[in-house]
Amino acid sequence: MHDDASPFFIAPHRFDAVDDGTGPVLDRRHELVPASGEQVLDRHRVDVAGYLLGPSDAYRAWSLPAPVALTVTDHRLTYVGGDRQRTDLGVRHRGTARLPALVSGQIRWQWPSRLELAPAADGNPATLLVVCDALRTIRQPALALVGPGDRIGELAGQLRHAIATFRLVRPELVDLSPPERDALARLARTTSLSGTGRVLLPGALPVEFHSREDYYRPRHVDAQPYDAASGQR
Repeated sequence: MHDDASPFFIAPHRFDAVDDGTGPVLDRRHELVPASGEQVLDRHRVDVAGYLLGPSDAYRAWSLPAPVALTVTDHRLTYVGGDRQRTDLGVRHRGTARLPALVSGQIRWQWPSRLELAPAADGNPATLLVVCDALRTIRQPALALVGPGDRIGELAGQLRHAIATFRLVRPELVDLSPPERDALARLARTTSLSGTGRVLLPGALPVEFHSREDYYRPRHVDAQPYDAASGQR
């Protein structure tokens, strides 16, 4: 695993880019270098964590101790952390056991199967879960984006609009039935997403874990649970 590889414990099952396993390409300022034809839509600063969701439980597998720079494009979201060490709860690392000084990751718009927004309440920040479907398991890896309610609410609307638009204009990458196209067209008409809600994203491609041990981690790791309804850990 490269030093700038994502701690998000999935790899693409099938996709068009050969470099997804190495994380996003960054410049000297640690900012995203967009691919040819890729447009940057917005930038945010949020906290991030990686979760594994099950039918009746959810576990936080890792978290970064400081906010990251999050970039939203018309192809993906990317995040880049600083030189502080991350907090890992049983996450396996390839190659070296040394924690990288720079941590980056990405989720391409082919992957998310749904968004879950838990607004800020009772002193807790708002949380947006970007959830993906995984192969050979009913558990789902998810990236949590955490921050002030207005920022996360705006971000949720941006992601919904960007994902829906991406899938509608690239039929060669995502197979969509007529009802799925209609559903995505409705999602693409507005960027607003307020209140607690779950948004299904038709046409998602599944992902797979780097290691098969990752499929079984919650059974023997004391990871922190997550309440998707309240956004609390």
